[in-house]
Amino acid sequence: MVTSGPGNTRLKSARQGLGLRSQQALADAVTRTAQSIGLRISVTARTVRRWESDSPPWPHPDHQAALEALFQRSVTDLGFAPPWADDPAARPSGEDASQRSFPAHTGIGGGALAAFPLRSPVATLPGSVASEYVSITSAHRRLYYTVPAARLHKPVATHANLGTALLYAVPEAARTSLATAVAESSMLAGRLEFFDLQQPEAAQDSFIVALQAAQDARDPIIGSAVLAHMAFIPAFSGIAKRAEEARDKIRASRAFARRGPASPEMLAWLDAVEAEAETRFGDTRKALRLISHAEDILSAEEKRPSPAWLDWFSADRLAGFKGNTLLADHQPGAAREVLQQVLSSSTENESKQRAVTLADLAAVAVSEKDPEQACALAEAALDNLARYWYATGMERVRSVRQSLTQWDSLPCVRQLDERLYDWNTTVSALTG
Repeated sequence: MVTSGPGNTRLKSARQGLGLRSQQALADAVTRTAQSIGLRISVTARTVRRWESDSPPWPHPDHQAALEALFQRSVTDLGFAPPWADDPAARPSGEDASQRSFPAHTGIGGGALAAFPLRSPVATLPGSVASEYVSITSAHRRLYYTVPAARLHKPVATHANLGTALLYAVPEAARTSLATAVAESSMLAGRLEFFDLQQPEAAQDSFIVALQAAQDARDPIIGSAVLAHMAFIPAFSGIAKRAEEARDKIRASRAFARRGPASPEMLAWLDAVEAEAETRFGDTRKALRLISHAEDILSAEEKRPSPAWLDWFSADRLAGFKGNTLLADHQPGAAREVLQQVLSSSTENESKQRAVTLADLAAVAVSEKDPEQACALAEAALDNLARYWYATGMERVRSVRQSLTQWDSLPCVRQLDERLYDWNTTVSALTG
């Protein structure tokens, strides 16, 4: 006769310690906690039953974040063994399994983000560690605009990892600034993974770590920014059924921003994020209303300072959103006028976005039945991508090429193919 073991006694004890008498009660508590930190998951009693079994599976990252927020301890302290526990070779370099809460994701750069060792009893490092960490975070923020993403990603992800390990080793007075910097660093890792390297699953993990750090810093504004970035993942998926998922993240982001209060630029950017999502899900009318509202915010006299990390948004960037939405709304003339203004006013820090603008102008030319102009603009975008690789820009160029199929026999289209599929561009597209 086979008898079952005692199960995951650590999780059972922790559950009972919170006064949760049933597995359903824990499922409900985890679901509520997830919602309070901006995660949209629903845990069932069946899932808890598996967690409390003799061989509990390693929880999904969203479930890990909610469990850790509920119990205020790492999932390894709750009886879960990470996948690399029995295989030291699979463990991220320099890390003990007990220090990690999320499975490693290496992406192109080989970096891996870890969630928090949630509490450490005694500060062992001086407070100056926090200011030094903040300085490096600021440097990474500036390097984003010039250093290739495939090279920058690993240092940023490693830096974010370091921050989570340091957070409870510094004096309490230094933790808020350090936690804010960890949130920014993890968010930058997610931005690199999503926009530059097209690794949405890795980006999701990075954004969850960033959200945890924002919670620890008690910084609702950076929390709002992280949630807005998380909305991009379902919005860019091309799956119509994920529209509500994106909208839910945007609602959460706005709720966090209201606690700030947020700067005008932040509020306008949230409008732009929602407009991008609605454009991708086909509601261009709503998107244009949101952009108009963002324009009104930016033109108002009220000036509250924006955090230093909000360097990816400006009135010109909003105009870029608008041009793309006007194109999707079948207004090529208006789109061209806006996009040309964006192109003429672009700065060195907007080199990556320049490729997107050129590709959108090429799409305008396609809609106006001008394949030669479309090809010229697409090639200009490729020239820019050769200097500043940006996966989102390449995605736009490929979309333009797909729209040129009726002119496949034209010399200009064949020349575009030669550029699009030359050695350098092909290898860059495949390796990030």
